Amino acid sequence: MIHELIAKNRSYRRFYEDADIDLHTLKSLVDLARLSPSARNLQPLKYIISNNRKINEKIFTTLAWAGYLKDWNGPVEGERPAAYIVVVVDRNITQGKPEHDEGIVSQSILLGAVEYGLGGCIIVSVRRQELAEILNISGQYEISLVIALGKPKEKVIITEIKDNDIKYFRDENAVHYVPKRLLSDIVTVV
Repeated sequence: MIHELIAKNRSYRRFYEDADIDLHTLKSLVDLARLSPSARNLQPLKYIISNNRKINEKIFTTLAWAGYLKDWNGPVEGERPAAYIVVVVDRNITQGKPEHDEGIVSQSILLGAVEYGLGGCIIVSVRRQELAEILNISGQYEISLVIALGKPKEKVIITEIKDNDIKYFRDENAVHYVPKRLLSDIVTVV
């Protein structure tokens, strides 16, 4: 079961924008993050959730999508996320880097999303100051990343790396391919 969830957990960037995600579902996903491990158990991360279309439009303008797809500026209207979870660091709890917490909670949220029949994308390329102003975030909170969520509208296929090229790509039918290393390439038995 966990293998299937992880295999389905891809970086989806196109969604059925009109497939709403209710606040209960978003709070359930954040609860998975809350229950996840935290370095030194500091739990310095907080979450701002939005399923409001007007706010979502503003959040969208602060994000950069798919660096390897140079001729694509992100999802078009109608294919944009139905919701966002903005992960912030509470600077009253820690002044340092929150270790690996962002990756752990993001994976927890996205695995939960897959279980709900949703998909998402972790976005680190964010115009943070602009987004902070949109969300009226005080100096106590520092934006770490944004998780875009929705019902996936695209097909994502895992493929084998060829010629050491790790860049994801799309074919002429907009099918998204994600090259992965073989298990034999990453495991050493001692």
